Amino acid sequence: MFDALAVRYDLLNDILSMGQVRLWRRAVARIAGARAGERVLDLAAGTGTSTLAFAASGANCVACDFSLGMLQVGKAQVSKAGATAGRVSFVGGDALRLPFRDRAFDAVTISFGLRNVAGARDALAEMLRVTRPGGRLVVCEFSTIAVAPLDMLYRRYLTSVLPAVARRAARNPEAYEYLSESIADWPGQRELAGLIRAAGWSAVRWRDLSLGVVAVHVARRPEDRA
Repeated sequence: MFDALAVRYDLLNDILSMGQVRLWRRAVARIAGARAGERVLDLAAGTGTSTLAFAASGANCVACDFSLGMLQVGKAQVSKAGATAGRVSFVGGDALRLPFRDRAFDAVTISFGLRNVAGARDALAEMLRVTRPGGRLVVCEFSTIAVAPLDMLYRRYLTSVLPAVARRAARNPEAYEYLSESIADWPGQRELAGLIRAAGWSAVRWRDLSLGVVAVHVARRPEDRA
């Protein structure tokens, strides 16, 4: 499904989010706080657009995705990004069995991809494995608007407007029907925070973006005990 979306994926994200996805991406980059020389794993990286934002700080980044079609499109696009592209590598991988050694990364991020794995808690535990003690987790995902009337309007957009726009703009509109269904079924901010803690992460907190349409959860891998 994602292979079929790859060529127009970033364009359709802009259209369907009414441009908000760019603001969300910049906010995630600020919150992640990647620094020069750090190793950052960007999971569900798709075409690597989010990965470039981390690499701009001087971090060495791995864009990892299950969809090889997405990675192929991303690699072609990123090769045009100049010096920043040299700090980005593309790796195909399953979030439930990451092809990286233990404690390999200073930070692990996943944006709009945790909904798509077969077991979110298992994926979070695998992310913990590849993060160094004291390292960071950043999860950006669709969430729940706290104001009930606004949330009702948002749910109506997901179930009616988004699929209708996708039928006109996308070559594979069924994928966007899946998108709206997966967002509607996804747990809210507090429930996701509990899932992250249950996977072994500590200092879990979150920040709402766009009134809670999106939430960015952050956490740390506990330091090893002496």
